[in-house]
Amino acid sequence: MGNTLGLAPMGTLPRRSPRREEPLPNPGSFDELHRLCKDVFPAQMEGVKLAVNKVLSSHFQVAHTIHMSALGLPGYHLHAAYAGDWQLSPTEVFPTVVGDMDSSGSLNAQVLLLLAERLRAKAVFQTQQAKFLTWQFDGEYRGDDYTATLTLGNPDLIGESVIMVAHFLQSLTHRLVLGGELVYHRRPGEEGAILTLAGKYSGTGLSIVVARRGNSGLFWGSWLVSYYSNIPSPLHFGFYSCTLGSYIECGIRRGPCKLLPQGK
Repeated sequence: MGNTLGLAPMGTLPRRSPRREEPLPNPGSFDELHRLCKDVFPAQMEGVKLAVNKVLSSHFQVAHTIHMSALGLPGYHLHAAYAGDWQLSPTEVFPTVVGDMDSSGSLNAQVLLLLAERLRAKAVFQTQQAKFLTWQFDGEYRGDDYTATLTLGNPDLIGESVIMVAHFLQSLTHRLVLGGELVYHRRPGEEGAILTLAGKYSGTGLSIVVARRGNSGLFWGSWLVSYYSNIPSPLHFGFYSCTLGSYIECGIRRGPCKLLPQGK
């Protein structure tokens, strides 16, 4: 008799474990799209600035700043900050209260709260001496692979005026993020809206962001383009371009830069 090939039962065949794909990351906030590039540019200042920082406790610190310049009168600022116990990342601590007051009594203040694990809230106030100039309220929800934000600026029920800003970002792949911004403003006798579409491609030490703002034709309106690279390390290279019709503004700098943590 000839040799016969024995077939193993189906149950005894080795099974390949299904390939587990890593979940898509959270894209972060819409306001942080160009931050990697803009952080490369040095802060511009005219004159001389003296700053004295004092840490009062693990939660509270103050700073005194005096700025002298030939372009204007000397200025003094008192800065105070409170940070709570809930730290999500090296740059995110909740609750956080920050205030800055100058010698004329004008105040800039903001409050950051973590309402739930994925829900954040922010309130911003700005005064000019005893008069309120700006009051703004933000709500942000961060999902597994998307971020949605709604902002109310200077809401006035009596004067029937408001500025509403809605942001949405979605991670399509580990490197590609798409999203948009819708700005709506209303006041007596006037209302309008502006739509912005944005996309971000991120690689190893690389970030490219393209955004188009305006409701006109494809090649008109305002285009915002930023490019960031830290290759070769430790050099950081940033390029930021803003076009509005035929007007173009460009800036290129090299310098140290602090990387942003992944959104959670």
